Amino acid sequence: MTSAAPTDPTRAPVTLLTGGSSGIGAATVRRLLAAGHRVAATGRDAGKLERFAASLGAPDALLPLPGDAADPAAVEAAVRAVVERFGRLDHVVANAGFSTHATVAEADPEAMRSMLLTNVLGPALLIRQSLDELRRTRGRIVLIGSVAGLKNTPGNFYSVTKWAVHALAENTRMLVTESGVGVSVIAPGFVDTPFWDARGGVPEDRPALSAADVADAVLWALGRPAGVDVTTVTVRPLGQLN
Repeated sequence: MTSAAPTDPTRAPVTLLTGGSSGIGAATVRRLLAAGHRVAATGRDAGKLERFAASLGAPDALLPLPGDAADPAAVEAAVRAVVERFGRLDHVVANAGFSTHATVAEADPEAMRSMLLTNVLGPALLIRQSLDELRRTRGRIVLIGSVAGLKNTPGNFYSVTKWAVHALAENTRMLVTESGVGVSVIAPGFVDTPFWDARGGVPEDRPALSAADVADAVLWALGRPAGVDVTTVTVRPLGQLN
């Protein structure tokens, strides 16, 4: 499904991605469009999302959908808009997420609540609202997890949310596999994205992937042959020890 766009654009796969205006999300949107997908991308900042779409030339194959990934009504509206615009939905990518970079000993409780809602409730809502359409198309669900969802570090609440994402992926796989729907979790290591802006960027002593590296992993998972379900893809930069 990641080959060149078909001659008939109405046969191109349709992918809905959350958090699509920057970082891994924006890189994945670019890769999806280049691979011939029709793409819907959500984002909380409508202006930022529109500027990103404009930077790509506002192609007909891209549908920007402002909205909060943790808002049930916004997610429901996004899925409905995708089906109305493109006629179906083949894949969803739950990418929206953030970290406060504070431990449970010092983090602001409201920031923790917001992180929990975006990082965990958001993917669950996307699955819930899209599942009927994905069963029709026998599509795929990709959740962006993290190496932090595989290995604990002291007091890391972001890690807690990503462990939950990995659990959500496996629970969902068990729920939908007999319906022909694939479920994959992509677990990146350190990635050089705006995720690190609050801390002044990726620490200089840490090797880091690019957002495009992770986007390539997403496209690889989406492009597996029918009947093949890839459960977890862990992607680290060479030199990352943990």
